[in-house]
Formats: sequence, C-alpha cells, structure tokens
Amino acid sequence: MGSGSIRRAAGALFRGVVSGCRPERGTFTDVPTTYSASTASSASTAATAALPSGAALPAGAASASATPGGAGRPARTGGSARTGKAARTGRPVRTGRSVRTATAVAAAALLAPPLLAGPAYAAPADGKNPPKAPAPPAKMSQIGGDRMGVAGVQVQPKAGAPELPGPTELTGRSWIISDAESGKVLAAKNPHWQLAPASTLKMLFADTVMPKFPKDQKYKVKPADLADMGDGSSLVGIKENLTYTVHDLWLGVFLRSGNDAVHTLAAMNGGVDATVAQMRQRAKELNATDTHVVTPDGYDAPGQVSSAYDLSLFARAGLQNADFREYCSTATAQFPGEEAKDGKRKTFGIQNTNRLLVGDRDIKPYPGIAGVKNGSTTNAGSTFTGVAQRGDRKLLVTVMNPEKKEHNEAYREAAKLLDWGFAAADKVEPVGRLVGPRSEEDAAGGDAKNGQKNTQAALESGDGSGGAWTALGITGGALVVLGAVALGVHRRWPLPELVRGRRTRK
Repeated sequence: MGSGSIRRAAGALFRGVVSGCRPERGTFTDVPTTYSASTASSASTAATAALPSGAALPAGAASASATPGGAGRPARTGGSARTGKAARTGRPVRTGRSVRTATAVAAAALLAPPLLAGPAYAAPADGKNPPKAPAPPAKMSQIGGDRMGVAGVQVQPKAGAPELPGPTELTGRSWIISDAESGKVLAAKNPHWQLAPASTLKMLFADTVMPKFPKDQKYKVKPADLADMGDGSSLVGIKENLTYTVHDLWLGVFLRSGNDAVHTLAAMNGGVDATVAQMRQRAKELNATDTHVVTPDGYDAPGQVSSAYDLSLFARAGLQNADFREYCSTATAQFPGEEAKDGKRKTFGIQNTNRLLVGDRDIKPYPGIAGVKNGSTTNAGSTFTGVAQRGDRKLLVTVMNPEKKEHNEAYREAAKLLDWGFAAADKVEPVGRLVGPRSEEDAAGGDAKNGQKNTQAALESGDGSGGAWTALGITGGALVVLGAVALGVHRRWPLPELVRGRRTRK
C-alpha cells in the first residue's frame, strides 16, 4: 500500500497508542484556507464591475486576508506548501482558475437570494469601538423540531441535571450536542444558522465520494489536478506525476485537511464541478437544507454555507462507513513522498490536526474521542465536529466560530459540551433531533420537507426510539419500524472491527 504505519489515538473506541516520537510543539496546525490578497482583490474587482451602478458587493463575496506566510503568500503546512512544478521552480501554486471561479461565483451570488445569514463586520475606521458581533437571523429552519429554529440556547433540564456552561464558556456562534445513536439533540445554540463551514465541509465530500473508489486503487496525479487550489490552502504534499493509492489520499484529507488530496480525488471523480454537483445532491438527500456547496474542500467562497446542524448530519452519515471511521480516527500515519534514486519511495510522517484526537501543547486528547473533522478559515473562524464514546453513550458535537479567539478555543468548547452531555444525557428532555435521509424520513412519515410537525409530536410523546441512524455502528440488528410514532425508523448497524495498537500497511 505504501503508506506505512498507522497509529490511533487512545479512546473507548480505538485504543491505540499515539506515536512516541511527537513533533515539535506547534508544528502541526490547521492552516487557514483563505483567499490571498491578490486573488480576493481580483475577484472583488471583477464582481464589482458586473454590479449595477451604485450597488454594493454582498458581504463575504471577496474576503481578503494575509495568510500566516505573509500577505498574498501561501501559508506552509505539515506537508509541502507547493505542488508539482511549483515545488521545483519556487513558483506558488497556480491560481488562475481560482480567480475565475471566485469571480463567477461572486457574480452568481448577486442573482441568488442571500445565503449568508451572518454578514461580515469590519472594524470601524476610527478604531474606537469594537465591531458588533453578527446576530443570528430571526427565522431559521425548523428541520429537527420547532426549537431548532429559535435563536439562542435551547436546553430543557430535568431535576438534578448539571448546569450547562454559560455564555462566557460557550462562545460559539452556533453549536449543537446530540446523541449520535438516537439523534436526540440534548442542547443547541442557533443550530440552523448558515455560516461558513471551512474544512468541516470535507465530511460531506468524503461521504459523497468515498464509496466510489476502492482504497487500494492507484492514481497518477496530473499537473491539472493541482492547478486550481486557492492561495493558502492546507496541503498534505502531493506531487504531480507521482502515484498514490486512494487510501493515501483519504489520509491526506482527514489528517492534514489537504486540499491537494481533495482536488486529486475530485479529478478521479470527474472533476470539481461534477463533484460539487454531487455534494449538493447528497446534502439534499440528507435533509441538510442549510448547506450550499461551492468548493469541495471548504475553501472560502461567496455563498458557501452550512450549519452546525447540517455538519452533524454529515458526520453521522459518514460514520456509517467503516473506512470513514478509520480515517477520521487515525492519529498519525506515514505518507508517500518523492522517489529516491534507487527507485524506492520515501515516506514522511503526518499527524491529524484534530486537537481532541492528538492533543497539543495546551490541550490534552479527549478521552473516548473517535474523530471527526476540524477546520479554520478567515470567513468561518474555527469549526469542529467531533464524536466521542463513554461507556455505551456516543455523543456528537459541532462548534462553529467561537467569539473567544483563544488558541484551540473550538476544541475547548467542544470538550466542555461533551463533558456536560455525558453527565446530562439522561437528565434533560431532548429539544430536537437529527433527522435521517429523505428516503428514510419519507418511509417513516417523517419531516423531510417542512421539518417540525411530526418531530415535535414525537418529542412531546416522550418516545425514546428517535433517530434514523446509528452513528458509530456499535450494536447489531435489523431495520425496525416502530408503528405510528413519527420517529419511526431506527437503524442499528453491526459492530465495526476495532483496531488496537499499531497497524502496518504494506
């Protein structure tokens, strides 16, 4: 296979040992994938030129920021910051199509209803007053229950329930904590607020594309496959004219959030445009109505939005796939590098950028964590979706864009929600649920179209059987139809093979 050894993080699901040869502190980061100043400026100029006289460019249509590597320069990642010929000549990754794509999308956004519910706010020119934080829209989707569409924190504790951490501890603009198996939502804040998703959108990409290619299939990367990535993209270090297995590429997607791996897989899948169309269709099938896909890798683009609710749906759907579970829970691996003079392929180590999985200088791995995906861009801030198990309880959490900009803040807030959720799971009434795919919801008479009526009736009935999918596949069983209850389909999946310790790939 050529990808060397894989180690998993310690936890209730995957009791592996993280490699003892730890990288230098701060080496592995989830580098923001943002437009460079030059790219954004070009897109903004072109889009503005297409506007009627006196019209303004929509908020978020051309966000420009300096990357950590400097203004207009690609930021470096754990892999190479350049690809193909660029790596050999010192030129940056080609972005001609990035400019054209951003321009076209920005122009298209002018003709469509606004998708970004929370506009970007610039600092005032006088610098005296801090910018106001955007407010959630007054009306949001009610998919999953009436309270899912209400702004603010939604929680319904019973007697003896632990107190939910307050607003100074949970500062995310949007978050949701749910039972991964039943789909019951234990608590949420603005779960349907449409926000930029960053690399957490790669969960939908994986759920859409992963079933199409066997993991041992090989692919030789063409220069065109790597030509359209945006400046500052996070990369795993794929090189043109070298061959990789599908397994290698998915490790690059999940561990290093590699946009080069995403674009290579998209090329195998018929191209970026075809893949985006398939992702949109998959989101529709999953009832993820808050999501609009523009790029397959989560790179900032005008109109690209998702929600904490939808990201939880993507994680829950992806986790049905054993390969998805393997990749998102892998802590470290060896990735193929250049070919040596003797013809042998070198490898280099990569580490997952999910800090609750591998830890960091100021945060420890979360006990029982088993994935899923993190992200960070200028528009999105920090985003994170995680799944963890404690005993028989499996919880799914998503946090989007914490207002507190401390290091690893999204992980800290996710950990606080998980701690609370494990303590409160039997001591709160659910305030909503994660719906299943349209096919299952329609078969059960569920809320695939307008969301609230049947779900709310089932929640009020107190029935504990809700939830269409079992996220981690821990228990076996067949499809069960539960009569007239609206949450009538409860699928349990067979126990996945648990990997303990080190697995060596040849």
